[in-house]
Amino acid sequence: MTASEHSGSENSHLKALGPGEGSKVEQIKVNSHLLRGKIAEELAEPTSHFTEDQIQLIKFHGIYQQDDRDLRQVRKAARAEKAYQFMVRSRIPGGVLTPEQYLVQDELADRYGNGTLRFTTRQSIQLHGILKENLHQTIHDINKALLSTLAACGDVNRNVMACPAPTSSRAQARVQEFAHRLAMHLAPRSRAYSEIWVDGKKTHIIESPDEVEPMYGPTYLPRKFKVGIAFPGDNCIDVYTQDIGLIARLDGDKLIGFTVVIGGGMGMTHGKSETFPRLGTPLCDASTDTVVAIAEAILTVQRDYGDRKNRKHARMKYVVDERGIDWFRDEVERRLGFTLAPPSPVELHAIEDHLGWQQQADGRWFLGLHIENGRVRDTETAQVKTGLREVVAHFRPGVRLTPQQNILLTDIEEAQRDEVEAMLKRYGIVTDPAAIGAYRFAMACPALPTCGLAVAESERVLPELVKEIETSLEELGLAGEPISIRMTGCPNGCARPYMGDIGLVGRSKDLYNVYIGGDQAGTRLNVLYAASVPLKNIPATLQPVLALWKQERQREESFGDFCHRVGIERLRERTTVATA
Repeated sequence: MTASEHSGSENSHLKALGPGEGSKVEQIKVNSHLLRGKIAEELAEPTSHFTEDQIQLIKFHGIYQQDDRDLRQVRKAARAEKAYQFMVRSRIPGGVLTPEQYLVQDELADRYGNGTLRFTTRQSIQLHGILKENLHQTIHDINKALLSTLAACGDVNRNVMACPAPTSSRAQARVQEFAHRLAMHLAPRSRAYSEIWVDGKKTHIIESPDEVEPMYGPTYLPRKFKVGIAFPGDNCIDVYTQDIGLIARLDGDKLIGFTVVIGGGMGMTHGKSETFPRLGTPLCDASTDTVVAIAEAILTVQRDYGDRKNRKHARMKYVVDERGIDWFRDEVERRLGFTLAPPSPVELHAIEDHLGWQQQADGRWFLGLHIENGRVRDTETAQVKTGLREVVAHFRPGVRLTPQQNILLTDIEEAQRDEVEAMLKRYGIVTDPAAIGAYRFAMACPALPTCGLAVAESERVLPELVKEIETSLEELGLAGEPISIRMTGCPNGCARPYMGDIGLVGRSKDLYNVYIGGDQAGTRLNVLYAASVPLKNIPATLQPVLALWKQERQREESFGDFCHRVGIERLRERTTVATA
């Protein structure tokens, strides 16, 4: 008996809400006929956008309805509707793509999107600027390439992350296998996605009474759910930020299982103390034979006990935090029917970005390329989109996306290295990670103008901001010191800002909360140092703290470790926050 079957009957009232129960989104889900709603009907209408209920449902299909917020006032003055467009996100377990799949995404970005690709912090690809009339063909073509957008968004398990670097033995390849297995096992079973976007065969729930969601039930999860797999020592996926984080356990070169941590999550809401970022808590060890069943059982606990009335309080981290890890373990064991093994100690020494030339376990090579904020586009200084397309089309390397929004070109023969290098340089693409500077460890969410949740800029302002911070580092004699800078336009944490040496979180237009003190292994949250700092004053706010670090750091002590050791209150006493 599976965990979903074991718990389904006694907790069904928590999955199938009655009239007036739960949040508005819960009612939309329960009335959706397993994610169908009226998506197909509205898709066929000659309109530029979907109605409110369908906006919630298309998320499960990998789609966000957006509009160009830069144009809102102009269009409003002209009494024109908003400049509606759509973001389509593919689900790519472990970030692994064939060259053919990458080239399809590249082509669709030009044919239907805004001409750019965006690599996400969860190793997916987003296409932006797609019009409603082109949605069906875009998603249909993605599926023809043997990819999918199903469950890339919505109240389900999202893209399963995994360390992308093929530097280890067979064990590393098996980590990727488990990322794919978990992604497939935890995916929704509704045929709605295939009906609407793939084969066009309509099979209403009324006509198919046998169609069920055995794991999710008719209301799916209370909120999004995230799973990631880390390789020993390397926390490139930020494993402690996942709902379920798995750290691979090895016996020599053999993968023997995973240490499971649960209840991580980045999102919060300004001014609401009951919401907060949280690091995952160790739960158990899992063998390779039991890890999928354990993951399902954990997911069903969240399904049945997550907050369905308040979406801001609906992530699994709050269940773990409020009920406790012992209660959660007991509940998982009850559903599984066996006792969980205690968690092994975990050691994570760094967040590797896997940039530059590195040799694979099979003797071939991969090249990690830095992509600023994950945005693949051509500019006057670097034709990144064109250059990547030409290299992938010519050499047919494997493609892997990293949790830092970068790209790895894999399976390159020794004899091809010079030619690959030369082709990339012709397009102005930097191949030496040492030449990237302070931006090497920076990440930003898209924010304005398309994200409906953004209250401040992020992707568009971070490059110039990093340059100013880099100038301060150079003046202090700290050039080349690795400092992670993560910026978001709202507190939801898509770029995992609460884990960086420096985290910048949009508070309102041009105002940011400044966090400092994360560690380079991704095992510690940073702490709020200054609230509501104007964008232009962020470098001046950080400069005194950087100066103290230069003067008082211990041997090879990172910026985040220094801030943590000294303490935020002491740093505030000894520095001045630029607020004017």
